[in-house]
Amino acid sequence: MILTVTPNAALDLTWWVDRIEPGATHRVPSGMARAGGKSLNVARVAHQQGAAVLAIATAGGTTGAELELELRASGLPHELVPVAASTRRSLALYDAGNDETSIFNEFGENHSDAEWRLLLDAVDAASLDASCLVGSGSLPPRSDAASYDSDDFYPTLVRMAAARGIPSVIDTSGSALLAAADAGATVLKPNREELIAATDIGDPIRAARSLIARGAGLVLLSLGSAGMIAVGSGDEYLSARLPEPLVGNPTGAGDAAVAAVASCFAEAASAEGLGAGTPGTEEILRRATAWSAAAVLMPLAGEISPLHAELAERLIIERHTIPHATESTP
Repeated sequence: MILTVTPNAALDLTWWVDRIEPGATHRVPSGMARAGGKSLNVARVAHQQGAAVLAIATAGGTTGAELELELRASGLPHELVPVAASTRRSLALYDAGNDETSIFNEFGENHSDAEWRLLLDAVDAASLDASCLVGSGSLPPRSDAASYDSDDFYPTLVRMAAARGIPSVIDTSGSALLAAADAGATVLKPNREELIAATDIGDPIRAARSLIARGAGLVLLSLGSAGMIAVGSGDEYLSARLPEPLVGNPTGAGDAAVAAVASCFAEAASAEGLGAGTPGTEEILRRATAWSAAAVLMPLAGEISPLHAELAERLIIERHTIPHATESTP
């Protein structure tokens, strides 16, 4: 079972607009409301592809009630931890005329110490049956209402996974990304901008290597339409890209990549009795890049196109030697 954890869930609202004119009033068709947050999107994709999943998330207030209703209707296996603060909202506006999506994410509100503990207890109990633990998405901003340091949340998940003997896949940003690396996350999946901002290193390969030096096992780096790269502790890294970029909605592409990584580990765990072990880096990179590209072809996050297998076959996988100068970290 893939266990996903969303500490700062959101009600995702999406509208499609023929063309957005700044300062103008727009009449639009009915929008879509969906339970969101990065790990919930991960769980949706993995579930769509037939994996056993359990999505744990927080929910509170009237938007939390809407989130719960949508999750029930979706059939996605889930467990919600109640919190006092109202669940945040995320707004996506797709401009069809310019083929652009603008996203507005509320920060959310911090949980109390007791709520953080409830969330961690729920994860700890569910991890007994998990083959992979995924933590992704933003953390609520700190406040005086809680003494708990939210930057320790993802490292705690990594340590829980290690104690259970299962891999951890973390997709976050900022200081939380560095903390997850320090804790020894099995896989980290930032995008280029997140990686450079967190490490303050402009070269993405060197930046990824700095996370490996801190303790991460593998860094899977999203490059948008240019594909993905996988950087480990060796003297080579792998890149994957399509011959030509796809046109579509990139929202949720990174979440689909995380779902692909988790599914690789879950399948390897289920096949252990047949002699299978940890999935190889190329296998992880190929599936993650294909699923990420397949998500671009779908209108909503949390889904991938059935063309993902065809896309996987079309990928250009290349092996690169890391120059000696990039192996050191500042």
